[in-house]
Amino acid sequence: MAKGITRERIVAAALDLLDEKGMDALTVRALASRLGVAAPALYWHVRNKQELLDEMSTTVMRRVTDALSSVPSGAGWRDDLLTYGRVLRSQYLRHRDGARIFSGTRFSDPDVVKAKESWLARLTDAGFSLAGADDAVDLITAVVVGFVIEEQERGHSADRYAPDERDAWLGDGADLVKAAGHLRDDGDRRFDRQLGIVLDGLGARLS
Repeated sequence: MAKGITRERIVAAALDLLDEKGMDALTVRALASRLGVAAPALYWHVRNKQELLDEMSTTVMRRVTDALSSVPSGAGWRDDLLTYGRVLRSQYLRHRDGARIFSGTRFSDPDVVKAKESWLARLTDAGFSLAGADDAVDLITAVVVGFVIEEQERGHSADRYAPDERDAWLGDGADLVKAAGHLRDDGDRRFDRQLGIVLDGLGARLS
């Protein structure tokens, strides 16, 4: 085992590499080079890239659960889910391709998974069935992941999404599509509005 190499150090270096190079450049070989060790030295701690992504995702979600642990109860299920969505998005946005590392991963820390217990309890106390509460959390998570993936991709390739160039490419006969393209308000306002639509749907089912 390489001296001084720990999972915590590996994950920190992996997140730095992600921020600098992006998801596609994140490889075990590139990470080993950054840490100044041979790639086999990392296999004592992470067996492959998927396990590395599991650890990175766990670290990000640990920050989410830490932030949510201070949210007082009693605000109501809608505010709880809105807060969860906002916190999750803010943590993904801290890293380049932050939402992409989440997809398909499995948390390696049972305490991160157990943190969901209190939120399921709050939702079931508000009237959701257990299945409905679990669906609600999963749905908000999926919305955030998808939103942030698109949000970050547009940020990396802003020139590809220039409305005026898109208008010229579309040509005639798409006035509403063009107008809608100029209405796009990326960021917090759009996120809150779209998440609100999902919460409205959950509220309708609950009632």
